[in-house]
Amino acid sequence: MNHKTMKQKLEFAAKDKLYVSIAGVLFLIVTGYISYDYLTPEWKEYQSEFSDVVAEKFGEERAATIPAGLQQIYVKDLNLSDRCITCHQAVEWKGLENGHNPYKTHPAAILKSHPLEKFGCTTCHSGQGYATDMNSAHGFSEHWEDPLLGKELSEFYVVSNKSAMMQVNCNKCHRFDKETKGMDVINRAKQLVNEKGCRACHVVNGRGGTVGPDLTFEGEKSPEQFSFERVKGFASMFTWHTAHFKNPKELVGETIMPNFGFTSNDAQALALLVMSWKKTKLPVEYIPSNNFKDVPTTEEMEKEERMKNGPGAFFVQKRCFVCHSVSSLGVEAAAQIGPDLAMAVEDVQSRFGRTLDDFLMKPTGTMEVVLSTMLPLTKEERLEAIDKLRNAYELKKKEKLAVKK
Repeated sequence: MNHKTMKQKLEFAAKDKLYVSIAGVLFLIVTGYISYDYLTPEWKEYQSEFSDVVAEKFGEERAATIPAGLQQIYVKDLNLSDRCITCHQAVEWKGLENGHNPYKTHPAAILKSHPLEKFGCTTCHSGQGYATDMNSAHGFSEHWEDPLLGKELSEFYVVSNKSAMMQVNCNKCHRFDKETKGMDVINRAKQLVNEKGCRACHVVNGRGGTVGPDLTFEGEKSPEQFSFERVKGFASMFTWHTAHFKNPKELVGETIMPNFGFTSNDAQALALLVMSWKKTKLPVEYIPSNNFKDVPTTEEMEKEERMKNGPGAFFVQKRCFVCHSVSSLGVEAAAQIGPDLAMAVEDVQSRFGRTLDDFLMKPTGTMEVVLSTMLPLTKEERLEAIDKLRNAYELKKKEKLAVKK
């Protein structure tokens, strides 16, 4: 700079030295902090604390056997690298079953059937297995879609059963099991799928009707494929599915899916089940009993054949049985939503003040929507339906008379 006097030059030099000194001190502080953080990572603190826990409970000699440094499980068959055991060193230790994480023994029964060397950690628990700090490892970081399926996430979503979230991953291998020990929430959801006849409208695992969307790989969808305009609270796929199961029309106004009156627990169970329906590439040995197909039970197949080939086959072929039974013709509704059509001759007259013939040819309300969009019937098919329903009504009356006698 161009200084006029020696005094100004000296003052500038003094200030310059001060600024340089401050900058140097700040540089040393930042360098020191980075060096300290690098030399004392979070996982070292956990290992040190675990060593203290072991020394206190089992003695110094036992504590000396604990491996130090980064630990890793590599599962070649799954191309999986998990470093979770760097902090969770007590996983296979006996005697720390009542401890707290990360110094707690993993339930032995589960590890016996799911050994670490074959499954790793994130296969079941999710999270980022290769991370070495807690937040990243647990997956609560931006742009990571597989956070740890544990207590923290369950509380965030207000899931009553704290182990329910992890059952989503259990179903990757046990998808085609009718029931799996330790998967109470998913088992309940599978039971509901059968009880409510979801396959009457939806294809699930390659079987079912086409009235509604195919749900076989529903879990593959991304959040961008859902509309959260009507979702109350946090916008996520889990909250969307839960709200949709509780009240379908509240989220999708044009849907014909009925309200089954699910409890919050059942709606959450079904939400977790459909989120587990993803495409997986697992070696054959990971699938129990090599069960790669959803096979109906003998009872289900017998019932299906009986209805398809029986006197009520017309109502099965036209998908009327999705909502309605025709009891006198051996047709049992998949979802038990609508009234028994064996009594349609009387019901239509009492409900709408119209004859069955008139109503089916010119329906109103829900039936107008269903018969014009989801289950369209030609004029000839409607006349056939009327004839068969009149026959079903006569058979029903005879059944009632026989019971009275």
